[in-house]
Amino acid sequence: MKSLEDLKKIREDMQKQMNLRAGDENRTRVVVGMATCGIAAGARPVLTAFVDEVSRRNLQQVMVTQTGCVGICRLEPVVEVFEPGKEKVTYVKLTEEKVKKIVSEHLANGRVVDAYTIGAAE
Repeated sequence: MKSLEDLKKIREDMQKQMNLRAGDENRTRVVVGMATCGIAAGARPVLTAFVDEVSRRNLQQVMVTQTGCVGICRLEPVVEVFEPGKEKVTYVKLTEEKVKKIVSEHLANGRVVDAYTIGAAE
């Protein structure tokens, strides 16, 4: 950081990230399981990938947040997607690459990626 303009740019970028993590009931919520089991299985890079992809695509109707244990440790990293008026979708065994497809297909275009859901994993 070398100038006041650099500082303002950093502030704007951080504000955008904060807006992704707070919102209202009319937005789609992406909830990443971040308990010990999730973190050990790679949930932290998955959370970061969701925040980065949603921000990059400027999906303002989507907020990304985290929770503790989801209760299905053997399928971590686990992410639940809550869309207003729809049933919850649970994605399991996620990676950063899978996140890109979920954001592209599900969050941006409304098509659930069935291959990554809990039903496909069992």
